[in-house]
Amino acid sequence: MTPSTTEIELIPTADDHRVARHAAAAIVLTVAEAAIPLPLPGIKPGLANIITLVVLARWGWREAAWVALLRVLVGSLLLGQFLAPGFFLSLTGGVMSLLVLGLAMHLPKRWFGPVSQSVLAAFAHIGGQVLVARVWLVPHDGVFYLVPIFALAATVFGLANGLIAARLLGDELAESGVSAADVVK
Repeated sequence: MTPSTTEIELIPTADDHRVARHAAAAIVLTVAEAAIPLPLPGIKPGLANIITLVVLARWGWREAAWVALLRVLVGSLLLGQFLAPGFFLSLTGGVMSLLVLGLAMHLPKRWFGPVSQSVLAAFAHIGGQVLVARVWLVPHDGVFYLVPIFALAATVFGLANGLIAARLLGDELAESGVSAADVVK
């Protein structure tokens, strides 16, 4: 009697290739961003979120979630932070952002576009991180004194990333009849 071997052949689809390309771009931005000196721990521009916003607008929440979660996982592996506190902060921030983006997708597109989605996601990201920091890393209410600084950073970087994503999406949306004013919301 010969031992039987079971083989499972996975055939990647065009969607899988697209998610992989976008996740790779987000991972490159994450690694590049790690080289930028930070004024305070936890304050980063979040450049990879631009990719997530573009994927969200073009292909929907499910693909954006794959891109964001793959970026967190692979980025932490490449930076040597897997299962370190920074990984859990990033994962929590990413999950909170995805939840808010999932809700924000259903808001009226007339008033809520990539820029407002980016700001909402940035606040959710930093909110999740502050919560994890308070509960796990810094069990003292003093961590909340940093919230105004983090809120300012979330506003500035959320606006900047949203404007870049809107610009990237602008040419494509203009061809479909959406005005530039609608894109920048």
